[in-house]
Amino acid sequence: MIKVAVCGALGKMGKEVVAAVEGTSDMKLVAKVDIVGDDTYKSVEEAKKAVEFDVLIDFTQPKSIFENAKYCLTNGIKIVIGTTGLSDEQINELKSLSDKNKIGCLIAPNFSTGAVLLMEFASKAAKYFDNAEIIELHHNQKKDAPSGTAIKTALMMSEAKETFKLGNCPETETIKGSRGGTSYSDIQIHSVRMPGYMASQEVILGSSGQILTLRHDTSDRKCYMPGVLLAVRHVAKENDFTYGLEKIL
Repeated sequence: MIKVAVCGALGKMGKEVVAAVEGTSDMKLVAKVDIVGDDTYKSVEEAKKAVEFDVLIDFTQPKSIFENAKYCLTNGIKIVIGTTGLSDEQINELKSLSDKNKIGCLIAPNFSTGAVLLMEFASKAAKYFDNAEIIELHHNQKKDAPSGTAIKTALMMSEAKETFKLGNCPETETIKGSRGGTSYSDIQIHSVRMPGYMASQEVILGSSGQILTLRHDTSDRKCYMPGVLLAVRHVAKENDFTYGLEKIL
């Protein structure tokens, strides 16, 4: 039986994770961590002092995830991270801690199988197109931009070529930021924040005479749960560092 703690347990994603863990036969929810609530621990440290658990699932906020993860990886706690907003430098530091201490850590910008497949399709298509841009659309309560999914998608696509601005003329922005942010291999990422959206992403690839558009839309947070549970089972067995759910599918 895998003993699980959920950090951010009273948030929208946290509540779904709690229900998903409680619905399994091979996991047991032993701690809920959240800064609010009467039946929650207020920090990972407080939970660790009170109860023993094998894996922490973290769906909190960008400002707290890095410290939570460092604490886990230096105190023998395996961790599954669904919170986005970590920088490349922070991810590399967590990888070093995971490798050094031989503690399992899995970071997934997206746990939806559809979104993971979109990233895979985009990375395969990238080598056949000269230009590419990404549009990601989320609800207006998302605190980080661009999304972790968009960043990971661009990173995977960048392995195909050095630049995706082949043939572009010199550009001038009359309104700063109108072309979005420049990411890996000059892929522009545009972030939309709007009530009514949950999570959507479009990857637009182009070359002379053709356009390929890949899109994934999320309408219910339950779609993430199979991926979350898969990640928990992986880190419970392994002591490696994994960045991206596609690595264990």
